Amino acid sequence: MAVIGGGPGGLYTAALLKRLDPARDITLWERNPPDETFGFGVVLSDETLGGIEHADPAVHAALQRDFTRWDDIHIVHRGVLHTSGGHGFAALGRHRLLEILHERCRSLGVELRFRTEAPDPARLARTHDLVVAADGVHSTTRQAFADVFRPRITEHRCRYIWLAADFALDAFRFEIVETEHGVMQLHGYPYAADASTVIVEMREEVWRAAGFDAMDESESVGHCAKIFADVLGGRPLKSNNSAWTTFRTVVNARWSHGNVVLLGDAAHTAHFSIGSGTKLAVEDALALAACLREQPTVRAALSAYEEERRPVVASTQRAARASLEWFEDLSRHLAQPPRRFAFNLLTRSRRVTHGNLRLRDPRFTEAVERGFGCPPGTPPMFTPFRLRGLTLRNRVVVSPMDMYSAVDGVPGDFHLVHLGSRALGGAGLVMTEMVCVSPEGRITPGCTGLYTGRQAEAWRRVTDFVHTGAPGTAIGVQLGHSGRKGSTKPMWEGMDEPLDEGNWPLVAASPLPYKPGSQVPRELSRAQLTDLREQFAAAAVRAARAGFDLLELHCAHGYLLSGFLSPLTNHRTDAYGGSPEKRLRFPLEVFDAVRAVWPGDRPMTVRISATDWAEGGTTAEDAVAVARAFAAHGADAIDVSTGQVVADEKPEFGRSYQTPFADRVRNEAGVPVIAVGAISSWDDVNSLLLAGRTDLCALARPHLYDPHWTLHAAAEQGYEGPGVVWPLPYRAGSRRPQTGRTDAPRPRLTLGD
Repeated sequence: MAVIGGGPGGLYTAALLKRLDPARDITLWERNPPDETFGFGVVLSDETLGGIEHADPAVHAALQRDFTRWDDIHIVHRGVLHTSGGHGFAALGRHRLLEILHERCRSLGVELRFRTEAPDPARLARTHDLVVAADGVHSTTRQAFADVFRPRITEHRCRYIWLAADFALDAFRFEIVETEHGVMQLHGYPYAADASTVIVEMREEVWRAAGFDAMDESESVGHCAKIFADVLGGRPLKSNNSAWTTFRTVVNARWSHGNVVLLGDAAHTAHFSIGSGTKLAVEDALALAACLREQPTVRAALSAYEEERRPVVASTQRAARASLEWFEDLSRHLAQPPRRFAFNLLTRSRRVTHGNLRLRDPRFTEAVERGFGCPPGTPPMFTPFRLRGLTLRNRVVVSPMDMYSAVDGVPGDFHLVHLGSRALGGAGLVMTEMVCVSPEGRITPGCTGLYTGRQAEAWRRVTDFVHTGAPGTAIGVQLGHSGRKGSTKPMWEGMDEPLDEGNWPLVAASPLPYKPGSQVPRELSRAQLTDLREQFAAAAVRAARAGFDLLELHCAHGYLLSGFLSPLTNHRTDAYGGSPEKRLRFPLEVFDAVRAVWPGDRPMTVRISATDWAEGGTTAEDAVAVARAFAAHGADAIDVSTGQVVADEKPEFGRSYQTPFADRVRNEAGVPVIAVGAISSWDDVNSLLLAGRTDLCALARPHLYDPHWTLHAAAEQGYEGPGVVWPLPYRAGSRRPQTGRTDAPRPRLTLGD
């Protein structure tokens, strides 16, 4: 077996493989000397250490003797220090970690070849049963088989440098400094009784403005020490062939090729701000060794290894990406109150949550809750929120969900039960599906409308039930027009597929079909634009008479108004196409027409797609501008969704994956926002609200799974208060049903054989 790369991942892999089978002939190549490495300290989690302890107690014992441990995180923002405890870190010097692994490999009989370039990986593959490529972010093995591994490497927007200080910080420390050139941040942590790792990071433009691009290593180190003199106590920093670099996220389509397998940074990288590089490499080694032991062949083992590790790594990379982007956009959060800023930083990756922090440090979390305005014993999600003349009793929204169950646009018993049950379930606001402003504006024949009096009367039946059956719950209507995405089958018969018969003509900003095989819409004329604007206004009048408390204008997901906003779907050359301002013109005209007839005390929101997830489409920067424009015209909040504008989109799915866009709109446009997108737990809702990333959270699928999601969230948090009210007939269900006993007494005494 051949191992390429003498970092922690390669060394630990070699040691494990040899320990599991002493007969294996294992050679490791490392081009650098044994005592040469980058960086200074390494942080390992309790989870990773547990895996090491079970797999190799000797390595675990050696690590334990050298670990520096601490619990606190210090965050310094605008001169205010906040401390959060209970986090549990363990670190040691990278040199010492390598020494431990060198000793272990030698004691087991692994051949270590330092100062030696590894042979060509293709040659090694022919002469060895297994080749483990642990040769780092710049992996030559990955490059040699790039056509198979298909790497995708993304460079990011910050410059950083690894340094060290000759004293031990007393916590993991984040120090934020606002300079004349821009924001700079320090990430620091102790790794020995007399040493700390110090990483200095800043945006590329700040780095250049400060002159770091013209400094040599010594000058950079000295300048960083001056900038962060407060945390360093005036002491110097030291380097280790340290150079400014940009972080590179590495993703590979495949991790193995024949008997060659990628491991650690060669296969994947995750930003240092969540301390994951060495952790992931060590966990890769544990999984690879286990799969080789369990599977009958090398190829079967490599397939099992990738199947096991890929979802874990993908989850870590999503968290790391969220953390990385938070620091890239650090300046956006600086205006937050210091304690909220600290909470926001701690929860930036979405892995640490409000619930985690309440367990780790109740005092800190309760202080953040008080600053947010939570009454004693009230979770953030159950605090009220006011939009114009409407006060929502909590921050939970049942997101619009198309049901495709109407007849001639008329909502029936299904809609009464569907929306009524969600209203009884405790949410502060229940939204209808997209309600269409004309027969031609329907997505499917089963879509509801507000283009006839009969439809309005049917909606009145729904709103009356909500207001009387679930007093305190608001109900909102989402008005829209399908545009080029109309005349299709219900989702369960083929999403976005044209009807087999009975199609109606489509209209859109430009004559572009949604996807191959879709109907080609007609480009709207000036006269048709006027008619459409009047259709929206007439529907709004009917919505007001039907008793809706809030109206949302649907300008997202590739429907008609969204089609005007995106450069991918608006190719017009008249006053309604071209520049962002011209593309906004018609949606704003519609908004103004609706706002003029919608009651002045009732709020209006606008749903937008903050990105098209496609090259050349709407960007997050565009979304901020769009939000500002609607807010200037009187929008009370922006419902920030993403995508579904073009069929060839490439969204980056994951837990709460759309919330960073809401965060950006809220904090840059200065307008209240509704966050959506894979928000699945009440802990997520509390975390997003308390961090200042959103004002309301809209959930769809969780409310399909559990219509009483909000009531159950209150019960699970032990909350009883005005933020959520159990309907009197349901009150007996406000406690969890009893289940069978699972806490049987353990044996008092265990005897050996």
